[in-house]
Amino acid sequence: MGVALLVFLAFADIASVKTEPDPNRRSEQALLNADVKIDEARQAYLAGNESAQDAAIQEVGESVTLSYASLEEAHGEPRKSRYYKHAELRVSALMRRLSGFRDEVGFEFRPRVEAVLKKLSDIHDQLISDIMSRKKQ
Repeated sequence: MGVALLVFLAFADIASVKTEPDPNRRSEQALLNADVKIDEARQAYLAGNESAQDAAIQEVGESVTLSYASLEEAHGEPRKSRYYKHAELRVSALMRRLSGFRDEVGFEFRPRVEAVLKKLSDIHDQLISDIMSRKKQ
């Protein structure tokens, strides 16, 4: 599994994640992709490449959205699903990382990071709601 993860990280992008047929694995891969994209955004920021930075941040939001949509597609009961619980923990960690990145960037870029951070927060709240509810709505 370690080799597969390294290969995935080497070619990580949202398009390759979308090709995964298993919704639970797609959710996991999308969260990994979001984590990688935060690193890419930080590298682009340090290099002064604003367009790459913006693209990476936008892909963080798209990846987390894809992860949640994939979990919903799996039709499992969120309360009993380890994938939902894992996603909640990973999104929480991504929010902390993104908050740290927001504090590093210049004021002109912060609104874009905060918009993605808001999207992650909304999805995180929905994950918790799904896990805590008795039946999937």
